[in-house]
Amino acid sequence: MRTDDFDFDLPQKLIAQTPAVPRDSSRLLDIDVSLNDRHISDLPSLLRPGDVMVFNDTRVIPARLTGRRGAAKIEITLHKQISLDRWLAFAKPARRLKPGDRIEFAPGFHADVDEKRAGGEISVRMSHSGDAFMAALGQHGAIPLPPYIKRPEGPDAADLEQYQTIYARHDGAVAAPTAGLHFSEPLFSALDAAGITRVSVTLHVGAGTFLPVTANDVSDHDMHSEWGRIDAPTADAINAARQAGGRVVAVGTTALRLLESAARDDGTLPPFEGDTSLFILPGFKFRLADLLLTNFHLPRSTLFMLTCAFAGSARMKAAYAHAVQERYRFYSYGDACLLHRDDPPQTL
Repeated sequence: MRTDDFDFDLPQKLIAQTPAVPRDSSRLLDIDVSLNDRHISDLPSLLRPGDVMVFNDTRVIPARLTGRRGAAKIEITLHKQISLDRWLAFAKPARRLKPGDRIEFAPGFHADVDEKRAGGEISVRMSHSGDAFMAALGQHGAIPLPPYIKRPEGPDAADLEQYQTIYARHDGAVAAPTAGLHFSEPLFSALDAAGITRVSVTLHVGAGTFLPVTANDVSDHDMHSEWGRIDAPTADAINAARQAGGRVVAVGTTALRLLESAARDDGTLPPFEGDTSLFILPGFKFRLADLLLTNFHLPRSTLFMLTCAFAGSARMKAAYAHAVQERYRFYSYGDACLLHRDDPPQTL
């Protein structure tokens, strides 16, 4: 498969710069054998009693840091913790850095470069760890908004609240699981009243999610790994729902990738903890998820490729053309779509 196969035209004016207010007022494109224009608030009526929704409860950290190596200004975005004080990061400009360099962010708060990798990636040892590190990030870091959200002066006060799900629990992500940004307490109450179960998994979304696919052949793209966890009660709840005939609804591509990374061949789900670099392309055999709630993604991106694998390339290209025509709002702060699987799994 070629990357060009996943290209499409998108008017820049449809890229959302701010989220819908309130959160649950976003539009929703229901993508099945037909296309139906709806709203996120319609979800309780679109799902069935006994369905289980799987949310990613990761919390975005202020992972973008600006400092200096001598007189040179350096910006780094932490994207994956690999030990107590060691992180992988993307640096700009990376060419100015070499192992042994120190990047000073504030008096007493710095990072030492201990490895330089391809693609602007470095490994750094932070001067702080644990609670002290999180406190320093809170004081000196910034929320790493996607590059297509234009904030010349950096994230504003509204972004600190809006670029975070209301159910975020576990610090570690450098990008929000944006399908979850649409949910509010009233919507949760409506889903509960409709008999729909809600469970959470954790996948710390990395900055690799923003990286473009530059290879001509998609199989040559290098997926960065991300850390995730599914605990035993969550796995048991999902298995029980499927056994009873309920459907598994992944809220976001991150939740979907974690579920499919952990699922057994027979469609059952064990507890899981570890890294995943699963790259889902058309032809992938899904074992667990029946529906996917997600935002509209960038052309030529791994996330658009995933949606084509889930719902079918022809269907997704038609859906995106419809979304452009109907002026849906795209990307992280944009509207959502509900994808029905092209080959739904059998109930256990």
